[in-house]
Amino acid sequence: MNFDQLSKKFNKNGYVYIENLFSESLMDAYHEKILNHFASNSKHIHDESFLDKSDTDVIPWFPQLDGEKIFSIVEDDIRLKNLTENILGKGWRSLYSMVMFSSRSSNGQAWHQDCTSEDKCFFNLNRLIYTMDINASTGGEIVVIASSHKRGMIPPSALGKNIGDEIVISPKKGSLLLLHGNIWHKVLPINNNIRASTNYRCVPKNTPDDITDICVYRNMLYRFSDKRVLVNRD
Repeated sequence: MNFDQLSKKFNKNGYVYIENLFSESLMDAYHEKILNHFASNSKHIHDESFLDKSDTDVIPWFPQLDGEKIFSIVEDDIRLKNLTENILGKGWRSLYSMVMFSSRSSNGQAWHQDCTSEDKCFFNLNRLIYTMDINASTGGEIVVIASSHKRGMIPPSALGKNIGDEIVISPKKGSLLLLHGNIWHKVLPINNNIRASTNYRCVPKNTPDDITDICVYRNMLYRFSDKRVLVNRD
């Protein structure tokens, strides 16, 4: 990989997508762990009011916190580390890995930003890997607005549905998608299959660990730590 070229592309567009980075056998091992976990534990951790207002139909799991050491293989991959450092600079650090699972025929995720955008120096980096193909058949594709990480807060829902030229990404098994925490993005509804991705979140040097505590939706600012709507944007 040309790390400098990928870093420049990320800084310009707010995202980078790379196919065939991780082996099929490793992705199969991850996917089996994910399916086994959610076969016995597929309840939402958020209350109904949040699910309804955020229009988010995703169940998280933090496998490394449960002692699943296999999920450290991707995090320790030297290519991923080098690319991350090229983008974030020295002193960056990992936060956690989070599997995001959606059941069949679920809603996906509405437009949002993973962190607020007041200070451009502070943001998170989402490093998403895919253990299955995600396409028009499965549903759950990712939609982004290129370079929107430079445009501040995502427009409120009152301004209508059209917020820019949409780019639809259909990740393949073994691929990596990097998303800037301020980029405007959403996940399309899921069809007749489950959907899973694993996010290795990290941050630049001196960024607070709770940078993703406040999520920006088109209709609200929501703080996860105390389950509060901070601002209604309807």
